[in-house]
Amino acid sequence: MLKQNLQLRLGQKLAPQQIQLMKLIQLHTLEFEEELERELEENPALEKVQEEAPEEDYSSLDDSFEDEGTESIDTDFDVNDYIFDDEPAYKTASSNYSADDEEFDSGSLLTEGQSLYDYLLEQIRLANIEGDELKIAEYIIGNLDNDGYLRREVKQLVDDLAFTQGVYTTKEKVDEILENYVQKLDPPGVGARNLQECLLLQIEKKVSADKAVILAANILRNQFDALTNKHYNKILQKYDIEEDDLKDALDVISRLSPKVGGNFDTQTITINQEIIPDFVIQIKEGKNGQVDVIPLLNSKNAPTLRVSDEYKEILTTYSHDKKSPEHKQAALFIKQKLDAAKWYIDAINQRQNTLLQTITAIVKLQKNYFITGDEKSLKPMILKDVADITGFDISTISRVVKSKYADTPNGIVYLKNLFSDSLTNDDGEEVSTREIKNHLQEVISKENKRKPLTDDALVGLLKEKGYNIARRTIAKYREQLNIPVARLRKEL
Repeated sequence: MLKQNLQLRLGQKLAPQQIQLMKLIQLHTLEFEEELERELEENPALEKVQEEAPEEDYSSLDDSFEDEGTESIDTDFDVNDYIFDDEPAYKTASSNYSADDEEFDSGSLLTEGQSLYDYLLEQIRLANIEGDELKIAEYIIGNLDNDGYLRREVKQLVDDLAFTQGVYTTKEKVDEILENYVQKLDPPGVGARNLQECLLLQIEKKVSADKAVILAANILRNQFDALTNKHYNKILQKYDIEEDDLKDALDVISRLSPKVGGNFDTQTITINQEIIPDFVIQIKEGKNGQVDVIPLLNSKNAPTLRVSDEYKEILTTYSHDKKSPEHKQAALFIKQKLDAAKWYIDAINQRQNTLLQTITAIVKLQKNYFITGDEKSLKPMILKDVADITGFDISTISRVVKSKYADTPNGIVYLKNLFSDSLTNDDGEEVSTREIKNHLQEVISKENKRKPLTDDALVGLLKEKGYNIARRTIAKYREQLNIPVARLRKEL
């Protein structure tokens, strides 16, 4: 038996235009430039004005973005809507920068260097090796990682050679080719199966009678565990040497590279790009001796766009002949491009408005930091704090700060680094966890390296500064700062 039910559901769907707007907001300056150029190429109805942009007030920007949906195109439209538009209304010029502001060069450098793989292949093909042995050597090289290590088991290489290369060999033969050919290539240390072997391969290439080099080689070969655990007393007793002798040997070891492939490009082309700030923070003295912090957009984030006059004229020409199917189709195509151009300009306006309001809120919350440049003056700030000031959703704020930088008088700052949780000190004041980490790093940098501070000792020292933190929290912050435990910080 059929039954009918009536259900009400509340749902939210984003139109394609809204999705694209969110993507525009998330782009940093270089990506935005590329996206803008792509849109200019795809839509000839959209033009970029090259001359100096007239100043407009950002307060006039519409805070709301209307969703036009995906309506079908009406064939009966008023051409005057596209011809007599006021041009300045479709410009995205803004008053957040002046004509004499510094223009940031994109600094995009496309570089292609020789990979470690290619460099090793060139050498092995010039070596006195051929036939299946050459194939095995080339296959070993192809299995090295970007750091120059052979991470795979030799037995797996033997199986792969048989199945993929048709080369039937043994583990002993692969070991022989690895040690006698691959590990003899430049740079020294390549083809190592672990860190100890990598360092030994390098130091063995140092043909020297120097006492420190000989001692360093012995330590790497026979006392590697004691070295990595910094059990220096054990090494001193083992070799019956003075601390100065051990220091010289450790200095030799410290100059060896743990990643011999690090100076080579990967096997793919890499693009190196300079950091281009998305915002500019200016500090100016205001009235009554007050210091004003002025947030601006990088001028590349505020292009001046307009709808093409040429396309408007073409639309006028085709619209006079409404009977011709070809002219009618052409008019519809032009109308689509003009609508897309108008929407894109509005989206750029909305992007500028969102970015500027967000950075203004951040500056308001972190004014002392931008003035002093001292990370200890950073206040606790989370995404919700900025969202409450701007009225935007937290997800929008997250998109704005993602991958974006600000050029301040004290250097370029990654916006995400300005956000941190808070803890309450002994005075009942909320302090940023970033501030606590800075104090922790400062205490560790001043410790006696012969007797590094344990986490329990660090708890006591920070408590003296007014930060009542548990030992596990100290351990967490220390790991986030990439600071090893006390035992591994020990030095002679």
